[in-house]
Amino acid sequence: MSAIGRGSVVASPKLTRGGVYLARLDPVKQGEVDKLRPAVLLTDQSLLDVAPSHVFIAPLSSRSDAAYQALHVKLAARDNLHVESYALAEHCRSISVRRLQSERLAQLDDEEMASIVHKLQRLIGL
Repeated sequence: MSAIGRGSVVASPKLTRGGVYLARLDPVKQGEVDKLRPAVLLTDQSLLDVAPSHVFIAPLSSRSDAAYQALHVKLAARDNLHVESYALAEHCRSISVRRLQSERLAQLDDEEMASIVHKLQRLIGL
């Protein structure tokens, strides 16, 4: 895909499950996380490989609210993710790939991804 409007669109072969990308999350409704922020791609790699128009993400924050700590996964700073961050399971959502910037900031490992999936399962009662 090519760049569209302001910001670049990520070509699907460059997207990786567990990759951390900057995502433009505005506009939002009350209580949702907003602004340009890092987000982890949770979509299965087999779906990412076929150029989806939407992906499922977990937004990251540098802060964790004590009331939601049971749903947050702490992630160490690495590569171009310069600060310790938290994956916010309660704010996971589907977004258009057009909201993503093309550069991957970091890559989570299998254990971190499993922790996020576990928090999502807890959130929905599995």
